[in-house]
Amino acid sequence: MKADQIDRIRDALRDPGAVTSDFDLNPEVVLPADRVSRPAGVLAPIQVVNDRLELLLTKRSSALKHHPGQIAFPGGKQDPGDADSIAAALREAHEEIGLHPENVEVLGTLPLHSTVTSFAVTPVIGLVRDRFDIVPEPGEVAEVFPVPLAHVLDPANYRVQSRRWRGSLRHYFTVPYGPYYIWGATARMLREWTERMNT
Repeated sequence: MKADQIDRIRDALRDPGAVTSDFDLNPEVVLPADRVSRPAGVLAPIQVVNDRLELLLTKRSSALKHHPGQIAFPGGKQDPGDADSIAAALREAHEEIGLHPENVEVLGTLPLHSTVTSFAVTPVIGLVRDRFDIVPEPGEVAEVFPVPLAHVLDPANYRVQSRRWRGSLRHYFTVPYGPYYIWGATARMLREWTERMNT
């Protein structure tokens, strides 16, 4: 059964699709013509636990300058030594949660996601081959926690909410799970994955 689910995920990721962004629910936003986005990669690591698929997410440290306390995928900007954004995602996951790149089978990628912080993010979906010891990176990752994959791939669990941001009302996706408020770019990328799995 899990093999069938993994095959469905692979199939859903075959089409590269259109770029998504933090502005998808805010079409009135006009971005500067000279805006330059930096390449980045994030990893959505899924593992089989007690015969169900789980997604590992992180809670960022409250001490961080950018996005403190928010729920995120492990990942970050592409460094000069990275072959591409997939390599960046795997390297960052190793640094942030202790997941070695060789322990990840890359199943595919979602479309590039453009963020308000001017990153062009490649979301990488990866299957964790073997259980591993989670080691949060001190000072950057406050917590690593699992979410049932079925929860974030269920369209019924998504909501659109709003808040004031830089003087205007901004709309965004949320997909809360227990005490974890998953929103913004993370929720938007998960929503794209959900739409692919449910079409």
